[in-house]
Amino acid sequence: MDASGGQRDCYHCGEPLPAAPVRAPAGAGWQAFCCTGCAAAAAWIADADLDGYYRLRSAAAARVGAEPLDLSFWDREEVLAEHSRAVPGGREIVVLTDGMRCAACAWLIDRALMRDDARLDSSANAVTGRIRIAWDPARAPLSRLLRTLATLGYRPYLPSSRAHEQARLAERKRWLIRLGIAGLGAMQAMMLAEALYLDFDSTMPAATRDFFRWLTFLLSTPVVFYAGWPFLSGAWRELRQRHVGMDTLIAGSTLLAYVASVVETIRGGPHVWYDAAVMFVFLLLAARMLEQRARNIATAQVDALARARPAFATRERDGGIETVPVSALAVDDTVRVASGEAVPADGVLLEGEADLEEALLTGESHPVRKRAGNALYAGTVCRERPARLRVTGTGAATRLSQLAQLVEQAQAHRPPLARMADRIGHRFVAALLLSSLGVYGFWQFHDPSRAFEVTLAWLVISCPCALSLSVPAALATAHGALARIGVLATRPLALDTLARATDVVFDKTGTLTGDALALRQLETFGGFDRAMALRIAAALERDSRHPAAAAFAGFDDGAPAQDARSVPGHGIEGTIDGVRWRLGRGEFAGGPAGGEGLWLGRDGTAAVARFELAEQLRPQAAGMLARLRAQGLSVHLCSGDALAPVQRLGHQLGIDAIRARQTPEDKLAYVRALQAQGRVVAMIGDGLNDAPVLAGADVSLAMARGASLAQRAADLVMTGDTLMRIPQAVALARRTRRVIGQNLGWALAYNVVALPLAAAGLVTPWVAALGMAASSLTVTLNALRLARREREDAVIA
Repeated sequence: MDASGGQRDCYHCGEPLPAAPVRAPAGAGWQAFCCTGCAAAAAWIADADLDGYYRLRSAAAARVGAEPLDLSFWDREEVLAEHSRAVPGGREIVVLTDGMRCAACAWLIDRALMRDDARLDSSANAVTGRIRIAWDPARAPLSRLLRTLATLGYRPYLPSSRAHEQARLAERKRWLIRLGIAGLGAMQAMMLAEALYLDFDSTMPAATRDFFRWLTFLLSTPVVFYAGWPFLSGAWRELRQRHVGMDTLIAGSTLLAYVASVVETIRGGPHVWYDAAVMFVFLLLAARMLEQRARNIATAQVDALARARPAFATRERDGGIETVPVSALAVDDTVRVASGEAVPADGVLLEGEADLEEALLTGESHPVRKRAGNALYAGTVCRERPARLRVTGTGAATRLSQLAQLVEQAQAHRPPLARMADRIGHRFVAALLLSSLGVYGFWQFHDPSRAFEVTLAWLVISCPCALSLSVPAALATAHGALARIGVLATRPLALDTLARATDVVFDKTGTLTGDALALRQLETFGGFDRAMALRIAAALERDSRHPAAAAFAGFDDGAPAQDARSVPGHGIEGTIDGVRWRLGRGEFAGGPAGGEGLWLGRDGTAAVARFELAEQLRPQAAGMLARLRAQGLSVHLCSGDALAPVQRLGHQLGIDAIRARQTPEDKLAYVRALQAQGRVVAMIGDGLNDAPVLAGADVSLAMARGASLAQRAADLVMTGDTLMRIPQAVALARRTRRVIGQNLGWALAYNVVALPLAAAGLVTPWVAALGMAASSLTVTLNALRLARREREDAVIA
């Protein structure tokens, strides 16, 4: 018995105990710990009545350590401005930690934060290692909540933390080294095993046979105990928690084959199974690395978004320029962006034109031409020419941060189908372990010489990895593929419902048509010059943000409009060449009261021109609707506009089901009526008035430039304005549903066929390892097919 009373590993983190461990009360009695930090964490957990963590966890916690940690950095204003955002009642931040090992860690973090009265809301994602915290700064600084996490071993990092990135790369290198050692060992072991298998007549001298076996032993040992360490350590954690899972089955089968082979090598028995052990480890490592790649697709998108924002910016101040950290920028600052540099904050282009590469945010493959007054977004790259912008949003208020948050939410969701597959997998393992005893007993009675070999093959071939991977791998890959085409899922069942959609209801303005207006017709009075009318209107609208301004942008010759001012609800007025002009409603500009169109008049006394403006159809609207119809979807148009423009647009796009002058309640009622007929309705909109129907539809998608309330109510959010993303998302959702069905079908069919063959003794252990790994690889590779970026003209389900 050792100094800890028989305990060899730290009760909290699982690390080996030192010669003089720290002892403290925890769990059912006194326990041994590797350091005072782990002991303090266990004591805190016990005092908080959260001992259930030790029963629930499937992996040991991270080592806490006793060194002091200064967290005051998190309370600095520049850090909070850069990495947190305002929420009702306080602020919200997302931090990283490399200490979360399983779902129980996420449970413990949530419960620990709930005990702080400054905490408003929180959630932890065990897959990505990210923790979302909303807190009230008036009650406590952020450092107090983070100190609680650090006490438990969850040291916080910023999302772009260099330490976290280095830790991630180091972990990846360890996995690659393990896979390389397993691959080399498996190839050499199989070559030696082949020589033994080909000795059909047992003519090989015993000395040569034993020499081959000892060589295989030397090759297999590092494969089993180094390359296979993730499975061995995982099994040990499961057994300590009295919980059987896949690692228990994998490690048990590997050790059973290895130990039995060592015994047979020493005693000179007739069979060894080194080849099965090393093949099992190698193939499972390959499958698990592919699984990790599938799970990390969406995480990579978040990391790319986090790294897109530069660290410093060039700011104009007091007639000069200065280089400052991005966190020092404030709204209304003027910033210069050189060619090839990333935009540091959201803003408005002040002058000229600029080409911005927005692929990361919107998925657009070509640079987007921006003109003075257009919005620029943090993280986009300025191409060919420099730009000057006025800052409108910094830190967590930028579109870049908002998109990263949406991806976080998508990753954190775990649909019921995935949870069901996990439950089935755990119960399946327990049933297999029990049934293996029956298989062994039968063969011990029928043919004792083959009892061990058949039981080993049964355990190996039945590992339910494929069943447990089938749903999570497909969903993780699909979310990453969605993010790359510019659509982010914010609800757990969004993809499945979108795949089942039968009808699509569109809003008009801002969805099928653009926000800007186009000049449709010009009428002048009293022989007034048409070019002059356009020139005056362009000068008045030059600095206006009204949608009508875009209709006159092409006629602007730079003529100044002095003392220009907007009259809300009426129009705009200003002085040009000494004459006061008005542009707006008829009664405001000297035209008839209630007259349709936009009127231009001298000082409001005599109208000289009337402009008829119309909304511009989005360039891809017709093609997008054709794709949706080809996918078997029925298209509806539901707008709050007058009947005439709605009918005109419906006729232009070939939409028969139209509704005009619809209030938010009318739109929702229309969707409810379709649902009452058994239809699955997808709603596409962008405005504040679309929020109720977006929430009420079976599945909804908000446009990129839509109101934030509409985006929060939607199940999916577009990050760019390309309408072809809508049929692409439908096609991807349907492919995801098919892939999940294929994976589940394959996993079940494989076990139905393979288990009887193994029980009948028709499969050798190494073939069983190959079959099991092939099954896992099949479902993972099938899920990874979703990551392929299809050509836009070929995406039709």
